[in-house]
Amino acid sequence: MIPNVSRKRPTIRDVAREAGVSYATVSRVLNGRDWVSPEAVRSVTDAIARTGYTANPHARSLATGKSGSIAFLLTEPQHLLFEDPNFAVLLRGVAQALSDQGLTLILMIASTPEERERTVTYLGGGHVDGVLLVSPHSGDPLLGQLVRAEIPIVACGQVLGFEDSISSVSCDDWMGGRMAVEHLLAAGCRRIATITGPQDQFGGVFRLRGYTDALLSAGITVDQAYIAHGDWSRESGAAAMRELLARVPDVDGVFAASDAMAAATLPVLREAGRDVPGDVRVVGFDDSVLAVTTEPTLTTVRNPMERISEEMVRLLTDVIAGRTPLSITVPTSLVVRGSSPA
Repeated sequence: MIPNVSRKRPTIRDVAREAGVSYATVSRVLNGRDWVSPEAVRSVTDAIARTGYTANPHARSLATGKSGSIAFLLTEPQHLLFEDPNFAVLLRGVAQALSDQGLTLILMIASTPEERERTVTYLGGGHVDGVLLVSPHSGDPLLGQLVRAEIPIVACGQVLGFEDSISSVSCDDWMGGRMAVEHLLAAGCRRIATITGPQDQFGGVFRLRGYTDALLSAGITVDQAYIAHGDWSRESGAAAMRELLARVPDVDGVFAASDAMAAATLPVLREAGRDVPGDVRVVGFDDSVLAVTTEPTLTTVRNPMERISEEMVRLLTDVIAGRTPLSITVPTSLVVRGSSPA
C-alpha cells in the first residue's frame, strides 16, 4: 500500500516560483493592483491554476488590513426586515453585488439601545470594511458614533444632519411625491390628502415636500387638515386614513408615501362606503410586490431598489478606497394601475 501523505497547501511563494516572477508581483496581482503587465498577470493566473493555490482569508486580512466583510445595518425593529418588502429587495440586491466582488455580507440590526451599543463595539473593532446603512433616523446617536469612529458608510437615502459626512444613494423622493400628486390633479382630483412617512427621515420629508409643491404649483392652498403622518407601515396607513376621513370626509385623492400605507387605505375606504377609484383615487410609493396584490392594484411611484442596492455597493467601495463622500440620486417613475387609472 502507498502511504497517505498529506499534501502541503500551496503558498504564494509556490505560485511565484511556478510563474517565474517575484513574490511581490504575485501579491500585486492577487490584490488587483494596476501596475502589473498583462504578461505577468497571465503567468500568475496560469500558475495559480497549476498549483491549485487558494488565498487564505485570514492571512490576507492580516496583510491588507481588510476583513473582506461588509455590514448591512438596519436601524429598525427586526420584524420590519420581513414585513417591509423594500428591505428584502434591498438586502437581496446588496448580497448579490457583494458576492460579485468576493465580499462577505454581515446582517446587523440596531433598533434598541443594547443593540446599538453592541453594534458600535463590533463595527469599531475592525470586523468589517464598511457599512451599508438602511433606514437611518435623524437624531439617532448611533449615526454620530459611527462617523466619529471613521467607519466607511453609505446610506440608503440621505441622512438628515449628516449630508456632508455620510455618502448616500436615494431615489428622487421630491420628484416622486410631486409626480404622484400631479397625476391625481390631472385626473381631476382637487381635495388631495397625503399620508407621510416619518419626518425624521429624508424620504418622509421630501415626499411630503413634493406633495406640497405640486399643490402650490396648481394654485391649491396646502391645508394641514389633509395631511396625516405615518411610519411606512400598514398599521399607520390605516390609522391615518381613518383620521383623514374624520377630518376631511370629502377627500377625493390620497397620496400615501409607501405602498404599505397605500394598501392599508383601501379596506378603510371600502368600509366607509368610498369606492376606489370611483370616489377616491389612491397613489402609493415604491412599486413593491405589494402593489400588484391589492384590489384594485396600486398606482405607485417606482423606487428602483435593485439599482439603489448596486449603487450603494459601488459607492461604498469608493469610500473604502478613500474617495470623498458624495450622494447619488436615482430617478423615479410613475406606474399607473387600477387605484388611479390614466
